[in-house]
Order: sequence, then C-alpha cells, then structure tokens
Amino acid sequence: MTFPEADVPPALHGQVSALRDEAWPPDSGSAPGTFAHDPALRPVSMLLVEGASVLAALDVLRKDLVHDGRRFHAAGLSTVVTRRTARGQGHGHRLVTAARAEMAAMGLDLGLFTCDRPLLSFYERAGWQRLPGAVLIGGTPPDPFPSDRPGFDKVTLAGFFSPLARRHRSSFAHSRIEVYPGEIDRLW
Repeated sequence: MTFPEADVPPALHGQVSALRDEAWPPDSGSAPGTFAHDPALRPVSMLLVEGASVLAALDVLRKDLVHDGRRFHAAGLSTVVTRRTARGQGHGHRLVTAARAEMAAMGLDLGLFTCDRPLLSFYERAGWQRLPGAVLIGGTPPDPFPSDRPGFDKVTLAGFFSPLARRHRSSFAHSRIEVYPGEIDRLW
C-alpha cells in the first residue's frame, strides 16, 4: 500500500510507529528525535500489509539536487523497517524492491540513500547499486551532516532511472553528493 505520509490511515500509522519503536527504541542512542518527515520532501509511505497487519514499512523522500553542475530529481529511502517476528521471510526485500520500481515510475532521475554496511547485500539483492567512495551530505549547507562522519559505517546506494542519470552515473562514484534534505531529515 502506498500513501502520501499524511494520508496513512490511523490504524496503519499506529502499527508503523510501533515497528519503528521496536527497531529504534525511543530510549536508545540510535533513535531519531522524530519519525515525522519534513513535508517539503513530499514523503510517501509504502507499507507491506497482510490482513490488517503491517509487516514492513518505509518512506520515500524526494527533492531536487545539483551534482556536477546538473539538476537531478532525486529520492531516497528512509526508515526501512520489518516487524521483528516477520524478518527473514522476504517481506523487507519485497518492499524495498517495490520502492525501487515505484521511484522509477515517479519520474525521478535517481534514487540515493545510505545504509549501515552490514545491510549492503540486502539492498543489492533488491536491485540497488553500491556507489563506491560516494558520500551523501545531509543537513543544510551551514550545518552539513555527511555520511562519512566519525562513528558512522555507512555505504551509499543508488538507482539510476532516467537517461540523464544513466549518462552521468560515473560522476556519482567517489564523490561528495550534496543532498541537503534539511534539519528534520538530516540524512535520508
């Protein structure tokens, strides 16, 4: 199921919130301050639902960015989570694969996001490509939040959807990509 984030039905939204709290307990150091996304990023929530149960969820955040002198319509995955009791059954894979297809259908040039290094093969199996040496710069220009900051062990992944993005694919590897999603979603 796909909804603009603000239109997720309350019963499903409650389940997604519980899944996020399960993955990132509110009292842990890994918990974000909030799971609400900046509306300027036009968040879209994708849910894998069986019966009335949310098995997996993620959000797609979108914005234009300029890289190597060119403007690209870009998006990234955020808050990808699978219910703990449903892990290992392919639900996350199905949802991340569907998100990649949905992003391509949105008329985007490319998808870009980071993941923890141990999750790299999970995303590659879903069709995402590792961008060797690429660093996403989040935050804002006056307060950047790079994915290679100390203590992070992130890798950057991409999907090149448009002819423009495919022509300029090589400019993304081994580069610093200024995404700047803002203060709320510091690094999508």
